[in-house]
Amino acid sequence: MTSLLRNRTDTALSLLFPASLLVLLAGALAVEVGVWSPEPANADLYRPALVTLAPGSFTHRLDGDYYRNGYAVDAPLARIDRTAPLDIMIYPVTASSYDACVAELACPPREPGRQPRAPEGVDVPATGVSHDDALVYARWLSAHTGETYALPTDEEWAFAAGSAFVDDALGIDPDNENPALRWLADYNRETARKAASDPAPKPLGHFGANENGLYDLAGNVWEWTSTCQRRVDLEKPAAAETAESACGIFVAEGKHRTALSAFVRDPKTGGCSVGAPPDNLGFRLVRRPGLLERIGRLLRR
Repeated sequence: MTSLLRNRTDTALSLLFPASLLVLLAGALAVEVGVWSPEPANADLYRPALVTLAPGSFTHRLDGDYYRNGYAVDAPLARIDRTAPLDIMIYPVTASSYDACVAELACPPREPGRQPRAPEGVDVPATGVSHDDALVYARWLSAHTGETYALPTDEEWAFAAGSAFVDDALGIDPDNENPALRWLADYNRETARKAASDPAPKPLGHFGANENGLYDLAGNVWEWTSTCQRRVDLEKPAAAETAESACGIFVAEGKHRTALSAFVRDPKTGGCSVGAPPDNLGFRLVRRPGLLERIGRLLRR
């Protein structure tokens, strides 16, 4: 009997060693390929407040400049079916959070003169930041949290914005070849935008929350997206659309959609915006779940 117990113990121990080794190797491989990584110290101090939006469908005015027969037309409406949840920041990146990245010499300083002062204890959105600056901050935040943060796409931003998304279509008949109609509509729209300009950034929450619980969307801070500006000729095959994307120019969303060069921090001084430029440039980020988290979400569905 004693001999039998000893043999079973020896067998169990002999199996335990390779099993433990396999677990260690799997963990090392997961870290190496980025499936899993140990959480950095003090990660919770850096994690922003997020809201998770369930998958859903919505109608979206596509991004880009659209032309037919050489005339500018409104971008088409499309039904977008989102099949995965979206984790997005409740508030835009704040001045204090961005400046913490600057203090660590990881982010470039914000544009001088575009740094609003707020009462003590009150935070405001980070403004005076370029698309390139936003990418640097996203990498810094990802490193401090062990998670992956990125700029949202135009489509993701619109989905999160919900009723706060501004459809800037002019409503001109696309078959009408009289350019004066569009010029006049453009003029009236831009005049209204200039009259509504309010350049001083407001404290967080000033513009309220939308139905998804996100604050200050479409306020007076335009938010960078990861979507490249594109020109679409509706007379060309669909495959030709991507060939005319300008990936040094990115879409920013706010009271209206605009396109700006990636290096621009102050939209009043340059860039590729058309018409009334944005009051301020800031951003909010989305969190991209890792592979294991995505698998877990699929299993829970």
